Amino acid sequence: MAVFHDQLNRVVSLPVSPQRIISIVPSQTELLFHLGLDTEIIGITKFCIHPQSKFKAVAKVGGTKQLNIDQIKALKPDLIIANKEENERSQVEELMAIYPVWISDIHDLNSALEMIRIVGLLVNRETEARALYNDIISRFTHLLLPALNLKVAYFIWRKPYMVAGSGTFIDNMLQRCGLINAIDKKRYPEINSQEITDLNPDLIFLSSEPYPFRQKHIDEFKLMVPNAKVILVDGEMFSWYGSRLLYAPDYFTTIMQALTLN
Repeated sequence: MAVFHDQLNRVVSLPVSPQRIISIVPSQTELLFHLGLDTEIIGITKFCIHPQSKFKAVAKVGGTKQLNIDQIKALKPDLIIANKEENERSQVEELMAIYPVWISDIHDLNSALEMIRIVGLLVNRETEARALYNDIISRFTHLLLPALNLKVAYFIWRKPYMVAGSGTFIDNMLQRCGLINAIDKKRYPEINSQEITDLNPDLIFLSSEPYPFRQKHIDEFKLMVPNAKVILVDGEMFSWYGSRLLYAPDYFTTIMQALTLN
C-alpha cells in the first residue's frame, strides 16, 4: 500500500497502482484519459463528456451531485477521484467509508497544477503528468495579456442569476485575462437584476456551462446594463482545471484580442 494526502490534507491509502478508477469530476476524468488510463477508468459521471470518443464506452454513475451509490458499489473501485466543490459532501463521505477517495480542492492555477502532479503519482503516470504540468506552465507563462482595467461579471446560472465571485478558479482565470472581477463576494453568490444594473460592469461573460446561456440571453442582459459588452464564453476554458488547461491560454488570447479590436 502507498500513502498519499489529498488537497484537504486527508490521508488516502492506495494499492501501488490502482486498476479500477472512478472519476466523479468531468475535468479530472478528461485528465485521467489524457494520462493514458483508458483501461483503468471503470466509471464516470454523465457530465464527463470529454474525450467524446471515450464517453459512451464507460459506465455512468449518475451526476456529479447525484451519484448512483449502488452503481459505484457494483463496480468495486479501488480509487475514486472527487472534488470538494463539485461533489455532494454527504455522498462523498458515504463513499469514503468504503473506498479510497482522493479529493481535490481547486481555487487557482497553482492548485490545479498541484492536483495534476499528485494525480500522476496516484495512478502511476508520474512521467505523463509531469510533461503535462510543464506544458501548461509554459503556455500560461507565454500568456501575456495587458491589464485592461475592465470590470467583468461572469454568469454561471439563470433563475436565479449566479455569478463567479472571489476565491474561485474562474476568478483566477479572469485575472489571468487581465480583467477585474466586478463581484466582491466569495464563491458563487446569487444576484438580482437591480444589483446587476448597479454594478454596471464593463463586460458580462455568459458561460456555456453549467447553465447553457445562448445568443438569446444577450438581449436580456443588454436591457439591464446597456453599456456593457455581453459575450458568450466557453465555460470549459474558464472552469475545467485538468488537461483542458492546455487550450485555455490561446482561448483567452483570442477573446481579449477581439475585445480590444471592438
